[in-house]
Amino acid sequence: MPRGHKSKLRAREKRRQAQGGSQGLAGAQAAAAEGEESPSSPVSPAPPSSSPAAGTSQGPEKAPSTTGAAPRVSRQKSKAGAKRRVQKKKSSSSASNSTERAQKDPLNRKVGILMEFLLERHNLKEPIMKAHMLKMVSKRFKEHFPEILRRAAEHLELVFGLKLKEVKPNGLSYTLVSILDIADAGSMISGSVVPKSGLLLPLLGVIFLSGNQASEKDVWEFLNILGVYDGRRHSVFGEPRKLITQDLVQEKYLEYRQVPGSDPPSYEFLWGPRAHADISKMKILEFLAKVHDTVPSAFPLHYAEALRDEEERAQAAARAASTAKASARSQAISGHPSP
Repeated sequence: MPRGHKSKLRAREKRRQAQGGSQGLAGAQAAAAEGEESPSSPVSPAPPSSSPAAGTSQGPEKAPSTTGAAPRVSRQKSKAGAKRRVQKKKSSSSASNSTERAQKDPLNRKVGILMEFLLERHNLKEPIMKAHMLKMVSKRFKEHFPEILRRAAEHLELVFGLKLKEVKPNGLSYTLVSILDIADAGSMISGSVVPKSGLLLPLLGVIFLSGNQASEKDVWEFLNILGVYDGRRHSVFGEPRKLITQDLVQEKYLEYRQVPGSDPPSYEFLWGPRAHADISKMKILEFLAKVHDTVPSAFPLHYAEALRDEEERAQAAARAASTAKASARSQAISGHPSP
């Protein structure tokens, strides 16, 4: 196969993975942000009784013959009975789905309440105690507390990039830490510690899936799915446009630039130099794989790129260590530390 054709196939496959991956990422995070309230698919309503049945003529009917009248009546009764049974079954199924959703709703509400409590404590840098969390979910749901806590922790990780960890093995106190392992990921931005570790992780994921550059249009479409809109202040993230085009750009985690040659001007997002330095592509791919409930190798093209990035990082670290070792040896020989 010609080399040019292979390149086109790889590019096409990468675009397909990017499209499917970013949609899945948005969908999973939106479900988490909404408390995993995913009602069952609605049952399709039965066709109106006035509509003609498939395969029958809509024109004027001839008078039925006496010999064919009885079988036709029998068939009509049979169809009517079958229709009533189907409708009854659908009604029963719909009622069952409604009951199931109603039973889940209280837990979903408690998950949302607990998430807000954890974020508030994190922003105020106050300790997160199990006793306080139990009060938030109330005694009525005490037996469901482990499940509520598990789901709240999962949502915090998927939506905000924050991991709930025990301070001590006894499980009485917890803390939230950024899964990016950035030293200052908890620094203040617009009065809140959540936004940087919250939107940065999914944004870097969308950029990576989009071939390391994502159009501003695609980024806002993704954020809209998460309930974050341009020009509308968010209760957790603050002013989103300022956050992603100024704050994170100034801190060099994102690059926001005009697309070369675009007229009228259009803009795109890329990883900033600090993101390249502090965050590995494998870390982002592991996050994306967790969102999709799979493994990083399920994204073959991006996995290969992440492996190359890991190798380059290892080589850079080895060179830095070698340089530091040579410098230390030189200082020991000369007896004078370098300035």
